[in-house]
Amino acid sequence: MNDTVVLSRAEYEALLERIEDAEDAAALAEHRAYEKAVGKDVARANYLPAEAVDRLIAGESPLLVWRKHRGLSGQQLAELSGVPQSYISEIERAVKPGSVQALSKLASALGVTIDDLVPRQD
Repeated sequence: MNDTVVLSRAEYEALLERIEDAEDAAALAEHRAYEKAVGKDVARANYLPAEAVDRLIAGESPLLVWRKHRGLSGQQLAELSGVPQSYISEIERAVKPGSVQALSKLASALGVTIDDLVPRQD
């Protein structure tokens, strides 16, 4: 048996909005529990301030944004990651995209994922 439900566009949109609100509430509750368990400083260590997010949205190099957010110089990141400083500079200036191996090392040194270091594709 094939049951069909017909909704108006407005009812459908309202239903989607309620689902999204419920998902947001569940995610918030989960995050608050995590913050309570590990402490806010630990839970928020990978949050970027709005100014850094704005720089990412504007197209600035994610590697540069994260490096600055972590308070590291190019040389310090090179030492932590084992990736030459000149290569880091080329990635930050979009001269080179960065190999998966290099991005993996840089992500590990910065405490982020490779996805966090890949520039947005609009």
